[in-house]
Amino acid sequence: MAVAERIDALPLFPLQSVLFPGGQLALKIFETRYLDLVADCLRRQRPFGVVCLLQGGEVRSGPGAVRFEGSGVLARLDEVDGEQPGLLHARCSGTQRFRLDGPATQQADGLWLGDAELLPDDTVTVPQAQFLPTVRALANAIATLKSQGTEPFPLPHRLDDAGWVANRWCEILPIPLAAKQKLMELDDPQVRLQLVHEYLRGKGVVGA
Repeated sequence: MAVAERIDALPLFPLQSVLFPGGQLALKIFETRYLDLVADCLRRQRPFGVVCLLQGGEVRSGPGAVRFEGSGVLARLDEVDGEQPGLLHARCSGTQRFRLDGPATQQADGLWLGDAELLPDDTVTVPQAQFLPTVRALANAIATLKSQGTEPFPLPHRLDDAGWVANRWCEILPIPLAAKQKLMELDDPQVRLQLVHEYLRGKGVVGA
């Protein structure tokens, strides 16, 4: 049995959002703990972990309980703009899912660290025939946004990959964060796409 890959003392960035593999994340960073985190990640060419907040705020504001999900997605820094002193604009990409192994700990500067077990990437599989209306609906949405001058998702667009299609829908669907978290955690990309398809069919976005 293969030993799962791990990252010990993974720096964590709790956010009121769920990052998906292959997704994009824009951050405006001004807190010292996260400015230092970005500098360290750039220097060491390492990712950080994005986890969804359950309680507490993204910005440190005195004492108060902070709770976040026990699984998340690694974020890779793609571009950092530091034109203004004390303020960074960072563009990141979601890469691999992870699960925290034990409770996270908080440093004196407020940064959270956790030992993480990396989870396998989605198996690349062609969307099942019954989900093709959902694939076409995503392709139409992309085409519409591109005609308006917006590129909603990073290239290449992998419409022949069930996991990629499901993840992109999960990012834009108006559903609670708890539901997005559960979808992100699913190991089977076809099941994730099936749940998205059923949601869209229930809303009349795609036909039966």
